[in-house]
Amino acid sequence: MNYKLVIHNLGAILLLEAATMVPSLAISLLYGDGAWFSFVLTIGLLVLVALPAWKLVHPEEKNLRAREGFLTVSLCWVLMSIFGAMPFVFSGVLPGVADAFFETVSGFTTTGSTVLPSFEGQPRSIMFWRSFTHWLGGMGVLVLSLIFLPRISGRTAHLVRAESAGPTLSKIVPRMSDTAKILYVVYGALSLLLFVCLLLTGLSPFDAAIHTFGTAGTGGFSNYAMSVGQMNNVAAEIVMTVFMIVFSTNMAMYFRIIRGEWRDALKSEELRWFLSIVAVFMVLVTLTIWPEYGSLATALRHGTFQVASIISTSGFATVDFNLWAPAAQLLLLLLMFVGACVGSTGGGPKVGRIALMVKAARREVHHTFQPRKVQVLRFEGRGVDDSMISQIAMFLVIYVGMMLLGAMLISLDGVHDLKTNLTAAITCVSNVGPGFGAVGPMGNFAGYSVFSKLVLSVLMLAGRLEIYPILVLFSPVIWRRN
Repeated sequence: MNYKLVIHNLGAILLLEAATMVPSLAISLLYGDGAWFSFVLTIGLLVLVALPAWKLVHPEEKNLRAREGFLTVSLCWVLMSIFGAMPFVFSGVLPGVADAFFETVSGFTTTGSTVLPSFEGQPRSIMFWRSFTHWLGGMGVLVLSLIFLPRISGRTAHLVRAESAGPTLSKIVPRMSDTAKILYVVYGALSLLLFVCLLLTGLSPFDAAIHTFGTAGTGGFSNYAMSVGQMNNVAAEIVMTVFMIVFSTNMAMYFRIIRGEWRDALKSEELRWFLSIVAVFMVLVTLTIWPEYGSLATALRHGTFQVASIISTSGFATVDFNLWAPAAQLLLLLLMFVGACVGSTGGGPKVGRIALMVKAARREVHHTFQPRKVQVLRFEGRGVDDSMISQIAMFLVIYVGMMLLGAMLISLDGVHDLKTNLTAAITCVSNVGPGFGAVGPMGNFAGYSVFSKLVLSVLMLAGRLEIYPILVLFSPVIWRRN
């Protein structure tokens, strides 16, 4: 293990985190909310810790291997969450360290689960930073670091592979740093377009910014206790519904469209699966809740928004779906096990994996009746090796296993019922945000103990980093020098 290289890279990334707090500091000074010292102190501590690590630690070998890549990613997200929690603690918004850490992890991982007891009267700069972590974590902190720090290491593919969502890593241009720039230009342009659209619906600039960060990063933090529903703005809900779906698809697809390859981009098999699932579930949920509202238009309004919110793992809400019929709740629960597309800002197991497993299951059924027929599994126009199917199957087994283990551990509190604990674990691993019961869209996670909040924080990190980078922290092999 090349520890000097890991420390050097972590120093550079933490300096970048200090820079990302400057807009929040500016917001505090602009509105005079009194939280400016919290950001000044946090930025100072970040520079004090990170600058020596970056400038004074010089690795002899700069070749980043897979071990260093995975360790850098996992430690980076943990350390960024620790320092990112400091403004909450210093400002007194969340004086409990475990609460502040949970809230920051939820932000960076774009989960959207919260322990905030109150939303009214909170410093605007703290609420801005809380939501800005969604935008930073959506595309990936390390992907952003490659833009400003292109020489962070000799081989950056291992960093992006460890942080990126999905079973494969694909560069859209030869250099990884150029790929990062393109992805963030697309991400930023779409975010700006969303911000303008929300302004046109009548939202204030601050509200538009908060909900842009949450929608683009598919996170779900709102500055209202009743989420999007408190604004009661149908136009804003329609805009957010469209953009939650937009940000749930592969970001590289939009670059191909801009480059004139829109026909090939729209032929994506995963995109067809995703849009089909969205359409089917929107119809099913709308029909299921129609009797509760007595109006098809109202049912369509809330049903389409909630389906887009859950499958994109944004976690916004216009109503308390805890009160919906069990059939509608089950449909939303199923969407938590699907998630967004590979290469998007959304979480969950990913549509690509689910589609491949459905195809593999169908092939096995056919093989039972036609054992001698050779059936090649194809996805996105290419043949898929059985080794890839095995890897995805194992990933999903571990994924579900972490949900069950997490639910069991937080059940030791004895505070909440089985429905609450199970959906809390599911929503944290899938980075969705709200669950059912006490952790529903109008509830929060404040009732859990410090131990349970730390468990749920680990689940959120594991879900965002797709399990393995977090698991390597507990492996003795990764810490060996040779």
